[in-house]
Amino acid sequence: MANKLRIIGGDWRSRCIDFIDAPGLRPTPVRVRETAFNWLRNDIMASQCLDLYAGSGALGFEAASRGAKLVTQVENNALACKALKENIIALGADQIRIIQADVFNYLIGESQCFDVVFIDPPFAMAFVVETCQLLENKGWLSKHAKIYVEAERSLKLEGIPNNWQQLKNKVAGEVGYYLFERVG
Repeated sequence: MANKLRIIGGDWRSRCIDFIDAPGLRPTPVRVRETAFNWLRNDIMASQCLDLYAGSGALGFEAASRGAKLVTQVENNALACKALKENIIALGADQIRIIQADVFNYLIGESQCFDVVFIDPPFAMAFVVETCQLLENKGWLSKHAKIYVEAERSLKLEGIPNNWQQLKNKVAGEVGYYLFERVG
């Protein structure tokens, strides 16, 4: 497996994780990850994180490296899940669990509360808004959860739950990324 990415902060800073080549799988760029985790620096420690469309695992491993208590990564691709599990073993990342499932099927199941959620679906699939609505409507979010969304720059985020306040947003190349807080 030739694809590697470096964790940029926390306990595993500078350690590498491997990921597979798969359609739609594009790890969050270093510059974007750095900004996102600067935004979340006061929210990650001891948090319960949900990494939807985990793919390479970049966001979930970064959160675990920075002190998240639990990181649940949901990914549909079996080979990507295998790579995620191998990275867990290599890092001794006992706080990360992998669930191989379609994100929508997972979100209609029995919920648990998360403090921080990462949503980074394959581009051009129009999954963002429906994912956000399921998170809100099915009880997956703690009272003041932070939700990080990464999508193609051109995506219009119409239909995001009304009680989510956008705190930050930026653009890097073809990537638009946003931080929301659940209010109430």
